[in-house]
Amino acid sequence: MSGRLRNIGLIAVGCVAGVTVSLGISAYAFRDSRGPIPLEEIRQFSDVFGAIKANYVEPVDDKKLIQEAISGMLSGLDPHSAFLDSDAFRDLQAGTQGEFGGLGIEVGAEDGAIRVIAPIDDTPAARAGIKSGDLIIKIDDKLTRGMTLPEAVKLMRGKPRTPIVLTVARKGETQPLEFKLMRDVIRVQSVRARMIEPGYGFIRISQFQERTVEDLVKAINDLQRQGATKGLVLDLRNNPGGLLHSAVGMSAAFLQPRALVTSTDGRNDDARRRFVASPEDYQRTRGEDILAKLPKEVKTVPMVVLVNNASASASEIVAGALQDHKRAIVMGTQTFGKGSVQTIIPIRADGDTPAAIKLTTARYYTPSGRSIQAKGIVPDMLVEDTPEGNFASFAVREADLVRHLEDRNKADAERRQNQPADVAPPGATAPATVPDATPTTPGAAQPPPQRRYEFGSTEDFQLRQALNHLQGRPVAVAKPRETVARTDAATSTPANARPDVKAR
Repeated sequence: MSGRLRNIGLIAVGCVAGVTVSLGISAYAFRDSRGPIPLEEIRQFSDVFGAIKANYVEPVDDKKLIQEAISGMLSGLDPHSAFLDSDAFRDLQAGTQGEFGGLGIEVGAEDGAIRVIAPIDDTPAARAGIKSGDLIIKIDDKLTRGMTLPEAVKLMRGKPRTPIVLTVARKGETQPLEFKLMRDVIRVQSVRARMIEPGYGFIRISQFQERTVEDLVKAINDLQRQGATKGLVLDLRNNPGGLLHSAVGMSAAFLQPRALVTSTDGRNDDARRRFVASPEDYQRTRGEDILAKLPKEVKTVPMVVLVNNASASASEIVAGALQDHKRAIVMGTQTFGKGSVQTIIPIRADGDTPAAIKLTTARYYTPSGRSIQAKGIVPDMLVEDTPEGNFASFAVREADLVRHLEDRNKADAERRQNQPADVAPPGATAPATVPDATPTTPGAAQPPPQRRYEFGSTEDFQLRQALNHLQGRPVAVAKPRETVARTDAATSTPANARPDVKAR
C-alpha cells in the first residue's frame, strides 16, 4: 500500500499507557531444552559486560545491565515478545481485569518515537481527540525522541486528576498539536450494546477481558428483550485483542456447540491445540456454562462483523471464525494481521518484585486452516470509513513491523488444509455490492476524508452499510485500488438475496 511506513519497529503493539494486554496469560513450565552451551558467545557477552563496567562514562548497576540484555534478547525476536519487570507484570494482570491507571492510549515505539495505535473508547485520550496514527513528540516538557516505550508509558501514568500535556504530530497538520489531558483511573467497559433500529442490535467490543463473555451474555439478553431478532452488528473496530479464552467464548456465543474456533501450532506439544465452542475452552473455572443463559435465536440471527486495520489478535480470531463458518458477513477494511500467540512465562516469583517474559510461542489459524499472521482478515465486503475513503491515508499493520513473524511454514499450512476440515475453506465468489459512492480514476485528485466519527453514532458510515446489508438494501463498497482503472462499476444486488454469500 502506498504511503505505508516501512520503518516501523513497534516493540509492543497494544501496550496501553498503564497496561499491556496479551493474547494468552497462562503460566508456562520451563522445559529442559538445553543444547550445547555456546561458550564463544557467552565469552563475548562477558567481554562486553566487562568493557561497559570498566569504561562507561558513569558507573552502571549490574542488575540494570543484565535486565537490559534480557530485554534486548526478547525484543530482537519479534515485535510482541518482551521482558516484563514487576511494574509491567502487575500492569498486565490489572489490565486484563479491565481497570488500570493511565490515559487510555494504546501506544507503540516507532523508530525512536512513540506512535498512537488507538485511543480506547470513553477515556481521557479519546475524549481529548487523540487519534490513531498520531506521533507523540513530547510528554509535558520531555521530548520522546529516543525514549523507550516503558519510559514513555511511565511518564503518562500518574495519580488520577493530575494534568499532563501531550504534543503530537499528525499527518496533514503543518504544526504540532497540543492536548491537555487529566489523568484518570481507566475502567474499560469492554462490551457496549444498544438498539440501532427496531429489531436490530449493535454490540461493540473494545477489548477482550476476563469479564467480556459474561458482559456479552447480559448485553445480548437485554437486546433480545428489546426485540433485536432481525439482525446484530458486532463491532470489533480498533479492538487490539486481549485474552484468548474470551475470544473463544465470544465466537462460541454465535456458533454451534463444539464448532472449531481456532487452532494454534508451535514447537511444543501444548502449543499445538484446537479451541472449540465448549466451556472447557472459554471458561477459566468450573461451574455453570455462562453461554447457557443465551437465547437460542442468537445462533441464527443474521450478523455483520465490523473490522478495520486496528482490529488485531483476538479480534481476528473471532472475525475469522465467524467468517469461515459462514455465520456472519465480515465488513470493513483488512485487519492488522497479528496471528501469533504470546505466553506469559514467570521467571521470578518474588512477592514484591515478580518478573516474567512475554514470549511468542505459536501461530494461530482460522477454522479452515488459514494463517492470519502478517496477512489479516480480508473482509467479505470492503467498506471504508467514509464514502471518500479511510480516515488515515496510511495503515500500519503487522507486516509493516520490523522483525515481524512471517508465515514461512507453507508445508504445515498445506498439511492442515489436507486434513479433514470442520468447515470448508472460504469460497471465491464476489460479494453483492454497489459502486462506491465516489468512484476514482487514476491521477484524479482525491477529496479529503470526512472528519472522524464516534463508532456507533448516527454518523458512522460503516455501521449504516452494515444495517443496509441486514435490511437487504445496497451496500456502498469501496473498489479495490488495483482494479479502479479496469472497472467502472460493480453490480447492484440486494444483500439479502443470497443469505449464503461465500465471498472472501
